[in-house]
Order: sequence, then C-alpha cells, then structure tokens
Amino acid sequence: MLARLIHALRTLGIWAIALLLLFEEWGWEHLAALLAWIGRLPGLRWVEGRIRGLPPYRALMLFAVPVLALLPLKLLALYWLGQGHVLLGLAVIVAAKVGGTALTARLFMLTQPTLMKLAWFARLFTRWMAWKTRMLDALRQSPAWQAATRWAHALRQRLKAWRKAWAHRITGGAPTDRQ
Repeated sequence: MLARLIHALRTLGIWAIALLLLFEEWGWEHLAALLAWIGRLPGLRWVEGRIRGLPPYRALMLFAVPVLALLPLKLLALYWLGQGHVLLGLAVIVAAKVGGTALTARLFMLTQPTLMKLAWFARLFTRWMAWKTRMLDALRQSPAWQAATRWAHALRQRLKAWRKAWAHRITGGAPTDRQ
C-alpha cells in the first residue's frame, strides 16, 4: 500500500515538474519575445543596454528583482485564497507566474553571455539544459502526451472547419480571404 502511494506521488511529482517545464519552455520563448518588442521603446533600450553591460555577479543578482517584486503579490494571493476568494487568488498567482517568467526570460536573454563567463554557472547551465531536455523528451514520448497531442490536433481541425463554415455563412457563400 505504501509502495503504491509512493509510486503515485512520484508519478504525480514528475508530471507536475514536466508540465511546469513545458510552461516555462513555451512561456520563456513567447513572453521573452513580447518583452523584447516592448524593450525596443526608447527609454527601455537604454535600460537593456545597461543590463547587458553588467559584470557577471551583478547580472546574477539582477534575478532577485522578479522574485522580490512578485513576492508581495504572491502573499496577497495566498491571503485571498485563505479568505475564500479562490478565483481572485488563483488569477493573481497565474498572472505573477506569467509576469515573472516573462521578466526572468528577458533578463536571462540579456545577461546570458555575461553569466556564461562564470565557469560554475556555465557548467550548471549545461547540466540543467541536458536534464530539462531529457525530461521534456520523456514527457513528449509518453502515451498521455501522445493522446493529448492527438486531441489538440483534432480540436484545431474542428475549430478551423467551424471558422470556415462560419465565414461561409456570414459571406453568403462568397469566397473569403481565408479560403
């Protein structure tokens, strides 16, 4: 009985970590691109230039900013959860996660060349990327992932057909730009 419970908890933990990694992977790329676009604004260009020019350990300390900035929000979300405002608390936690991921991704993209000058950081980063790749590969090869991928593909196809039918209905059968 205990062995089954441990196995179930381990499986649940692995899936939770894998899903978190997937979110980070997706969010990292897309949210960093969004912040890069925002970073092209004149005042922010100067800030990003200053961040790129930081020495390695100052660049590393910069990663405390998102953690410290979002900590009060996360504590407020926990307070709201404790007060029974579940949706509000969860919304704040999700927004903080997305915002923190975006900011951390952009900061890392700006400081990675500097951080890689630290031998210990480069070594840990290489190990982290190898571990993350193995985890994501195992997740993507799992039967559950394959089933979810098939389901998502079928859903996209249904939505595409629905949009096409809806456009056909709206235009009265006239060809549209999407056809």
